[in-house]
Amino acid sequence: MLVKWIRCTVTDPRGFGQGQRKWAGLRGESGFQGQGGGWSRVRPGVVHLFSFWESRVLYDSFMALSHDRLATAQVGTFRDTRVRLFTHRFDVKTGFQPRFTETDRVRVAHCRVREERAEHFALMQEKVWNPAMAGSPGMVRGLFAEAPGSEFMILSMWQSAAERAKYRTERIERLALRAQLEADVADLDGDIVDLEPTWTVVPAERP
Repeated sequence: MLVKWIRCTVTDPRGFGQGQRKWAGLRGESGFQGQGGGWSRVRPGVVHLFSFWESRVLYDSFMALSHDRLATAQVGTFRDTRVRLFTHRFDVKTGFQPRFTETDRVRVAHCRVREERAEHFALMQEKVWNPAMAGSPGMVRGLFAEAPGSEFMILSMWQSAAERAKYRTERIERLALRAQLEADVADLDGDIVDLEPTWTVVPAERP
């Protein structure tokens, strides 16, 4: 599964929101599996969007044939766009599905890892971080994804910001030491996103 992460700064919130609803046209696209997003809790005006595709081939076909038509409605409403593509490597909690139900917060962590430590980083994510996150109250689902150049994204969905804060406060320092996080990671960035329900797009049911 291909994961597309878009981050941008919105300059016209009303126009951007209206244009975002036009992305409902994704429903019928071959290979489309779901899209959602919302506003950063800590960066004013910043939006994060996440879309999921069956394969890179089908995503590239959409970009070549349909993307520009759907994007027209949002022209001039945002700036500073950053787009990243990742390949799903494993679930944070078993049975990940690209849907945004039962959750109102998303946590995204973006890690650039030292090349010689990349496999250790992935192993620690699977053996140390994943069990802790999966066992935390309020954690719904998540995934670990990879891009070329030892670049990784951890996407997790939560029922409330309070539960996410509880997990962070009680466990994160101990887990980081156990996983040797400082030795693995060259650069770490992230955000917490308040989901906007009207931006969620689910794929059309296949006959």
